[in-house]
Amino acid sequence: MSSSERRNGDKPPREPISITDKRRVDPETGRVRGHTPSEPVTPTPQREPDPTTPDAEMHPGDRTDRTAGEDPDRVTELTADLQRVQAEYTNYRRRIERDRHAAVEAATASVAAKFLGILDDLDRARGHGDLEKEPLRAIAAKLGAILSGLGVAAFGEEGERFDPTLHEAVQHAGSGGDPVVDRVLRRGYTFGDHKVLRTATVTVVEGVAPPGSVTGTAPAGDS
Repeated sequence: MSSSERRNGDKPPREPISITDKRRVDPETGRVRGHTPSEPVTPTPQREPDPTTPDAEMHPGDRTDRTAGEDPDRVTELTADLQRVQAEYTNYRRRIERDRHAAVEAATASVAAKFLGILDDLDRARGHGDLEKEPLRAIAAKLGAILSGLGVAAFGEEGERFDPTLHEAVQHAGSGGDPVVDRVLRRGYTFGDHKVLRTATVTVVEGVAPPGSVTGTAPAGDS
């Protein structure tokens, strides 16, 4: 178009306007543009770690492993910490096992001690010859077997060497230099590893102990 025509008032023709819809979701169908429902969506591949990537962009665990591998002192420190934790755990298990064993032993000893009065009654019955017939003989045998299985043993016999840790003397006689048990008024009992449940009540005579006479224990319930 010439300049004269424009000066006469005519307007130049307008170029057509093109509008591009860049929305990924079709507002009418609600579907994602660019593929059909039957087309599989290709997953985005994961990026392989770049050896040149700064430590700030690395995973914390990778950065720790890399630091530990590059620092021998750090490796030594972590190894020492691990060994210390293992030793503490081992000591903890031993302490728990020791405490558990002690608790079981104390509970068993407490129960066994409640039967000592019955054993005293059976000893008196034995002294009168009542255990030679049933049913006391069977009861004494069963109770003695049970307590023996729990580790309970009786001690206190005439002629034993006097031991103040095992015997409670209520009477002394004689003037010798070797005290021995003269009479047993009430037998004593030990439990487990020779722990004293109850001392024996005895009378003591001072004199020369018979050959081979030593303090000993017998299974619970035995005469």
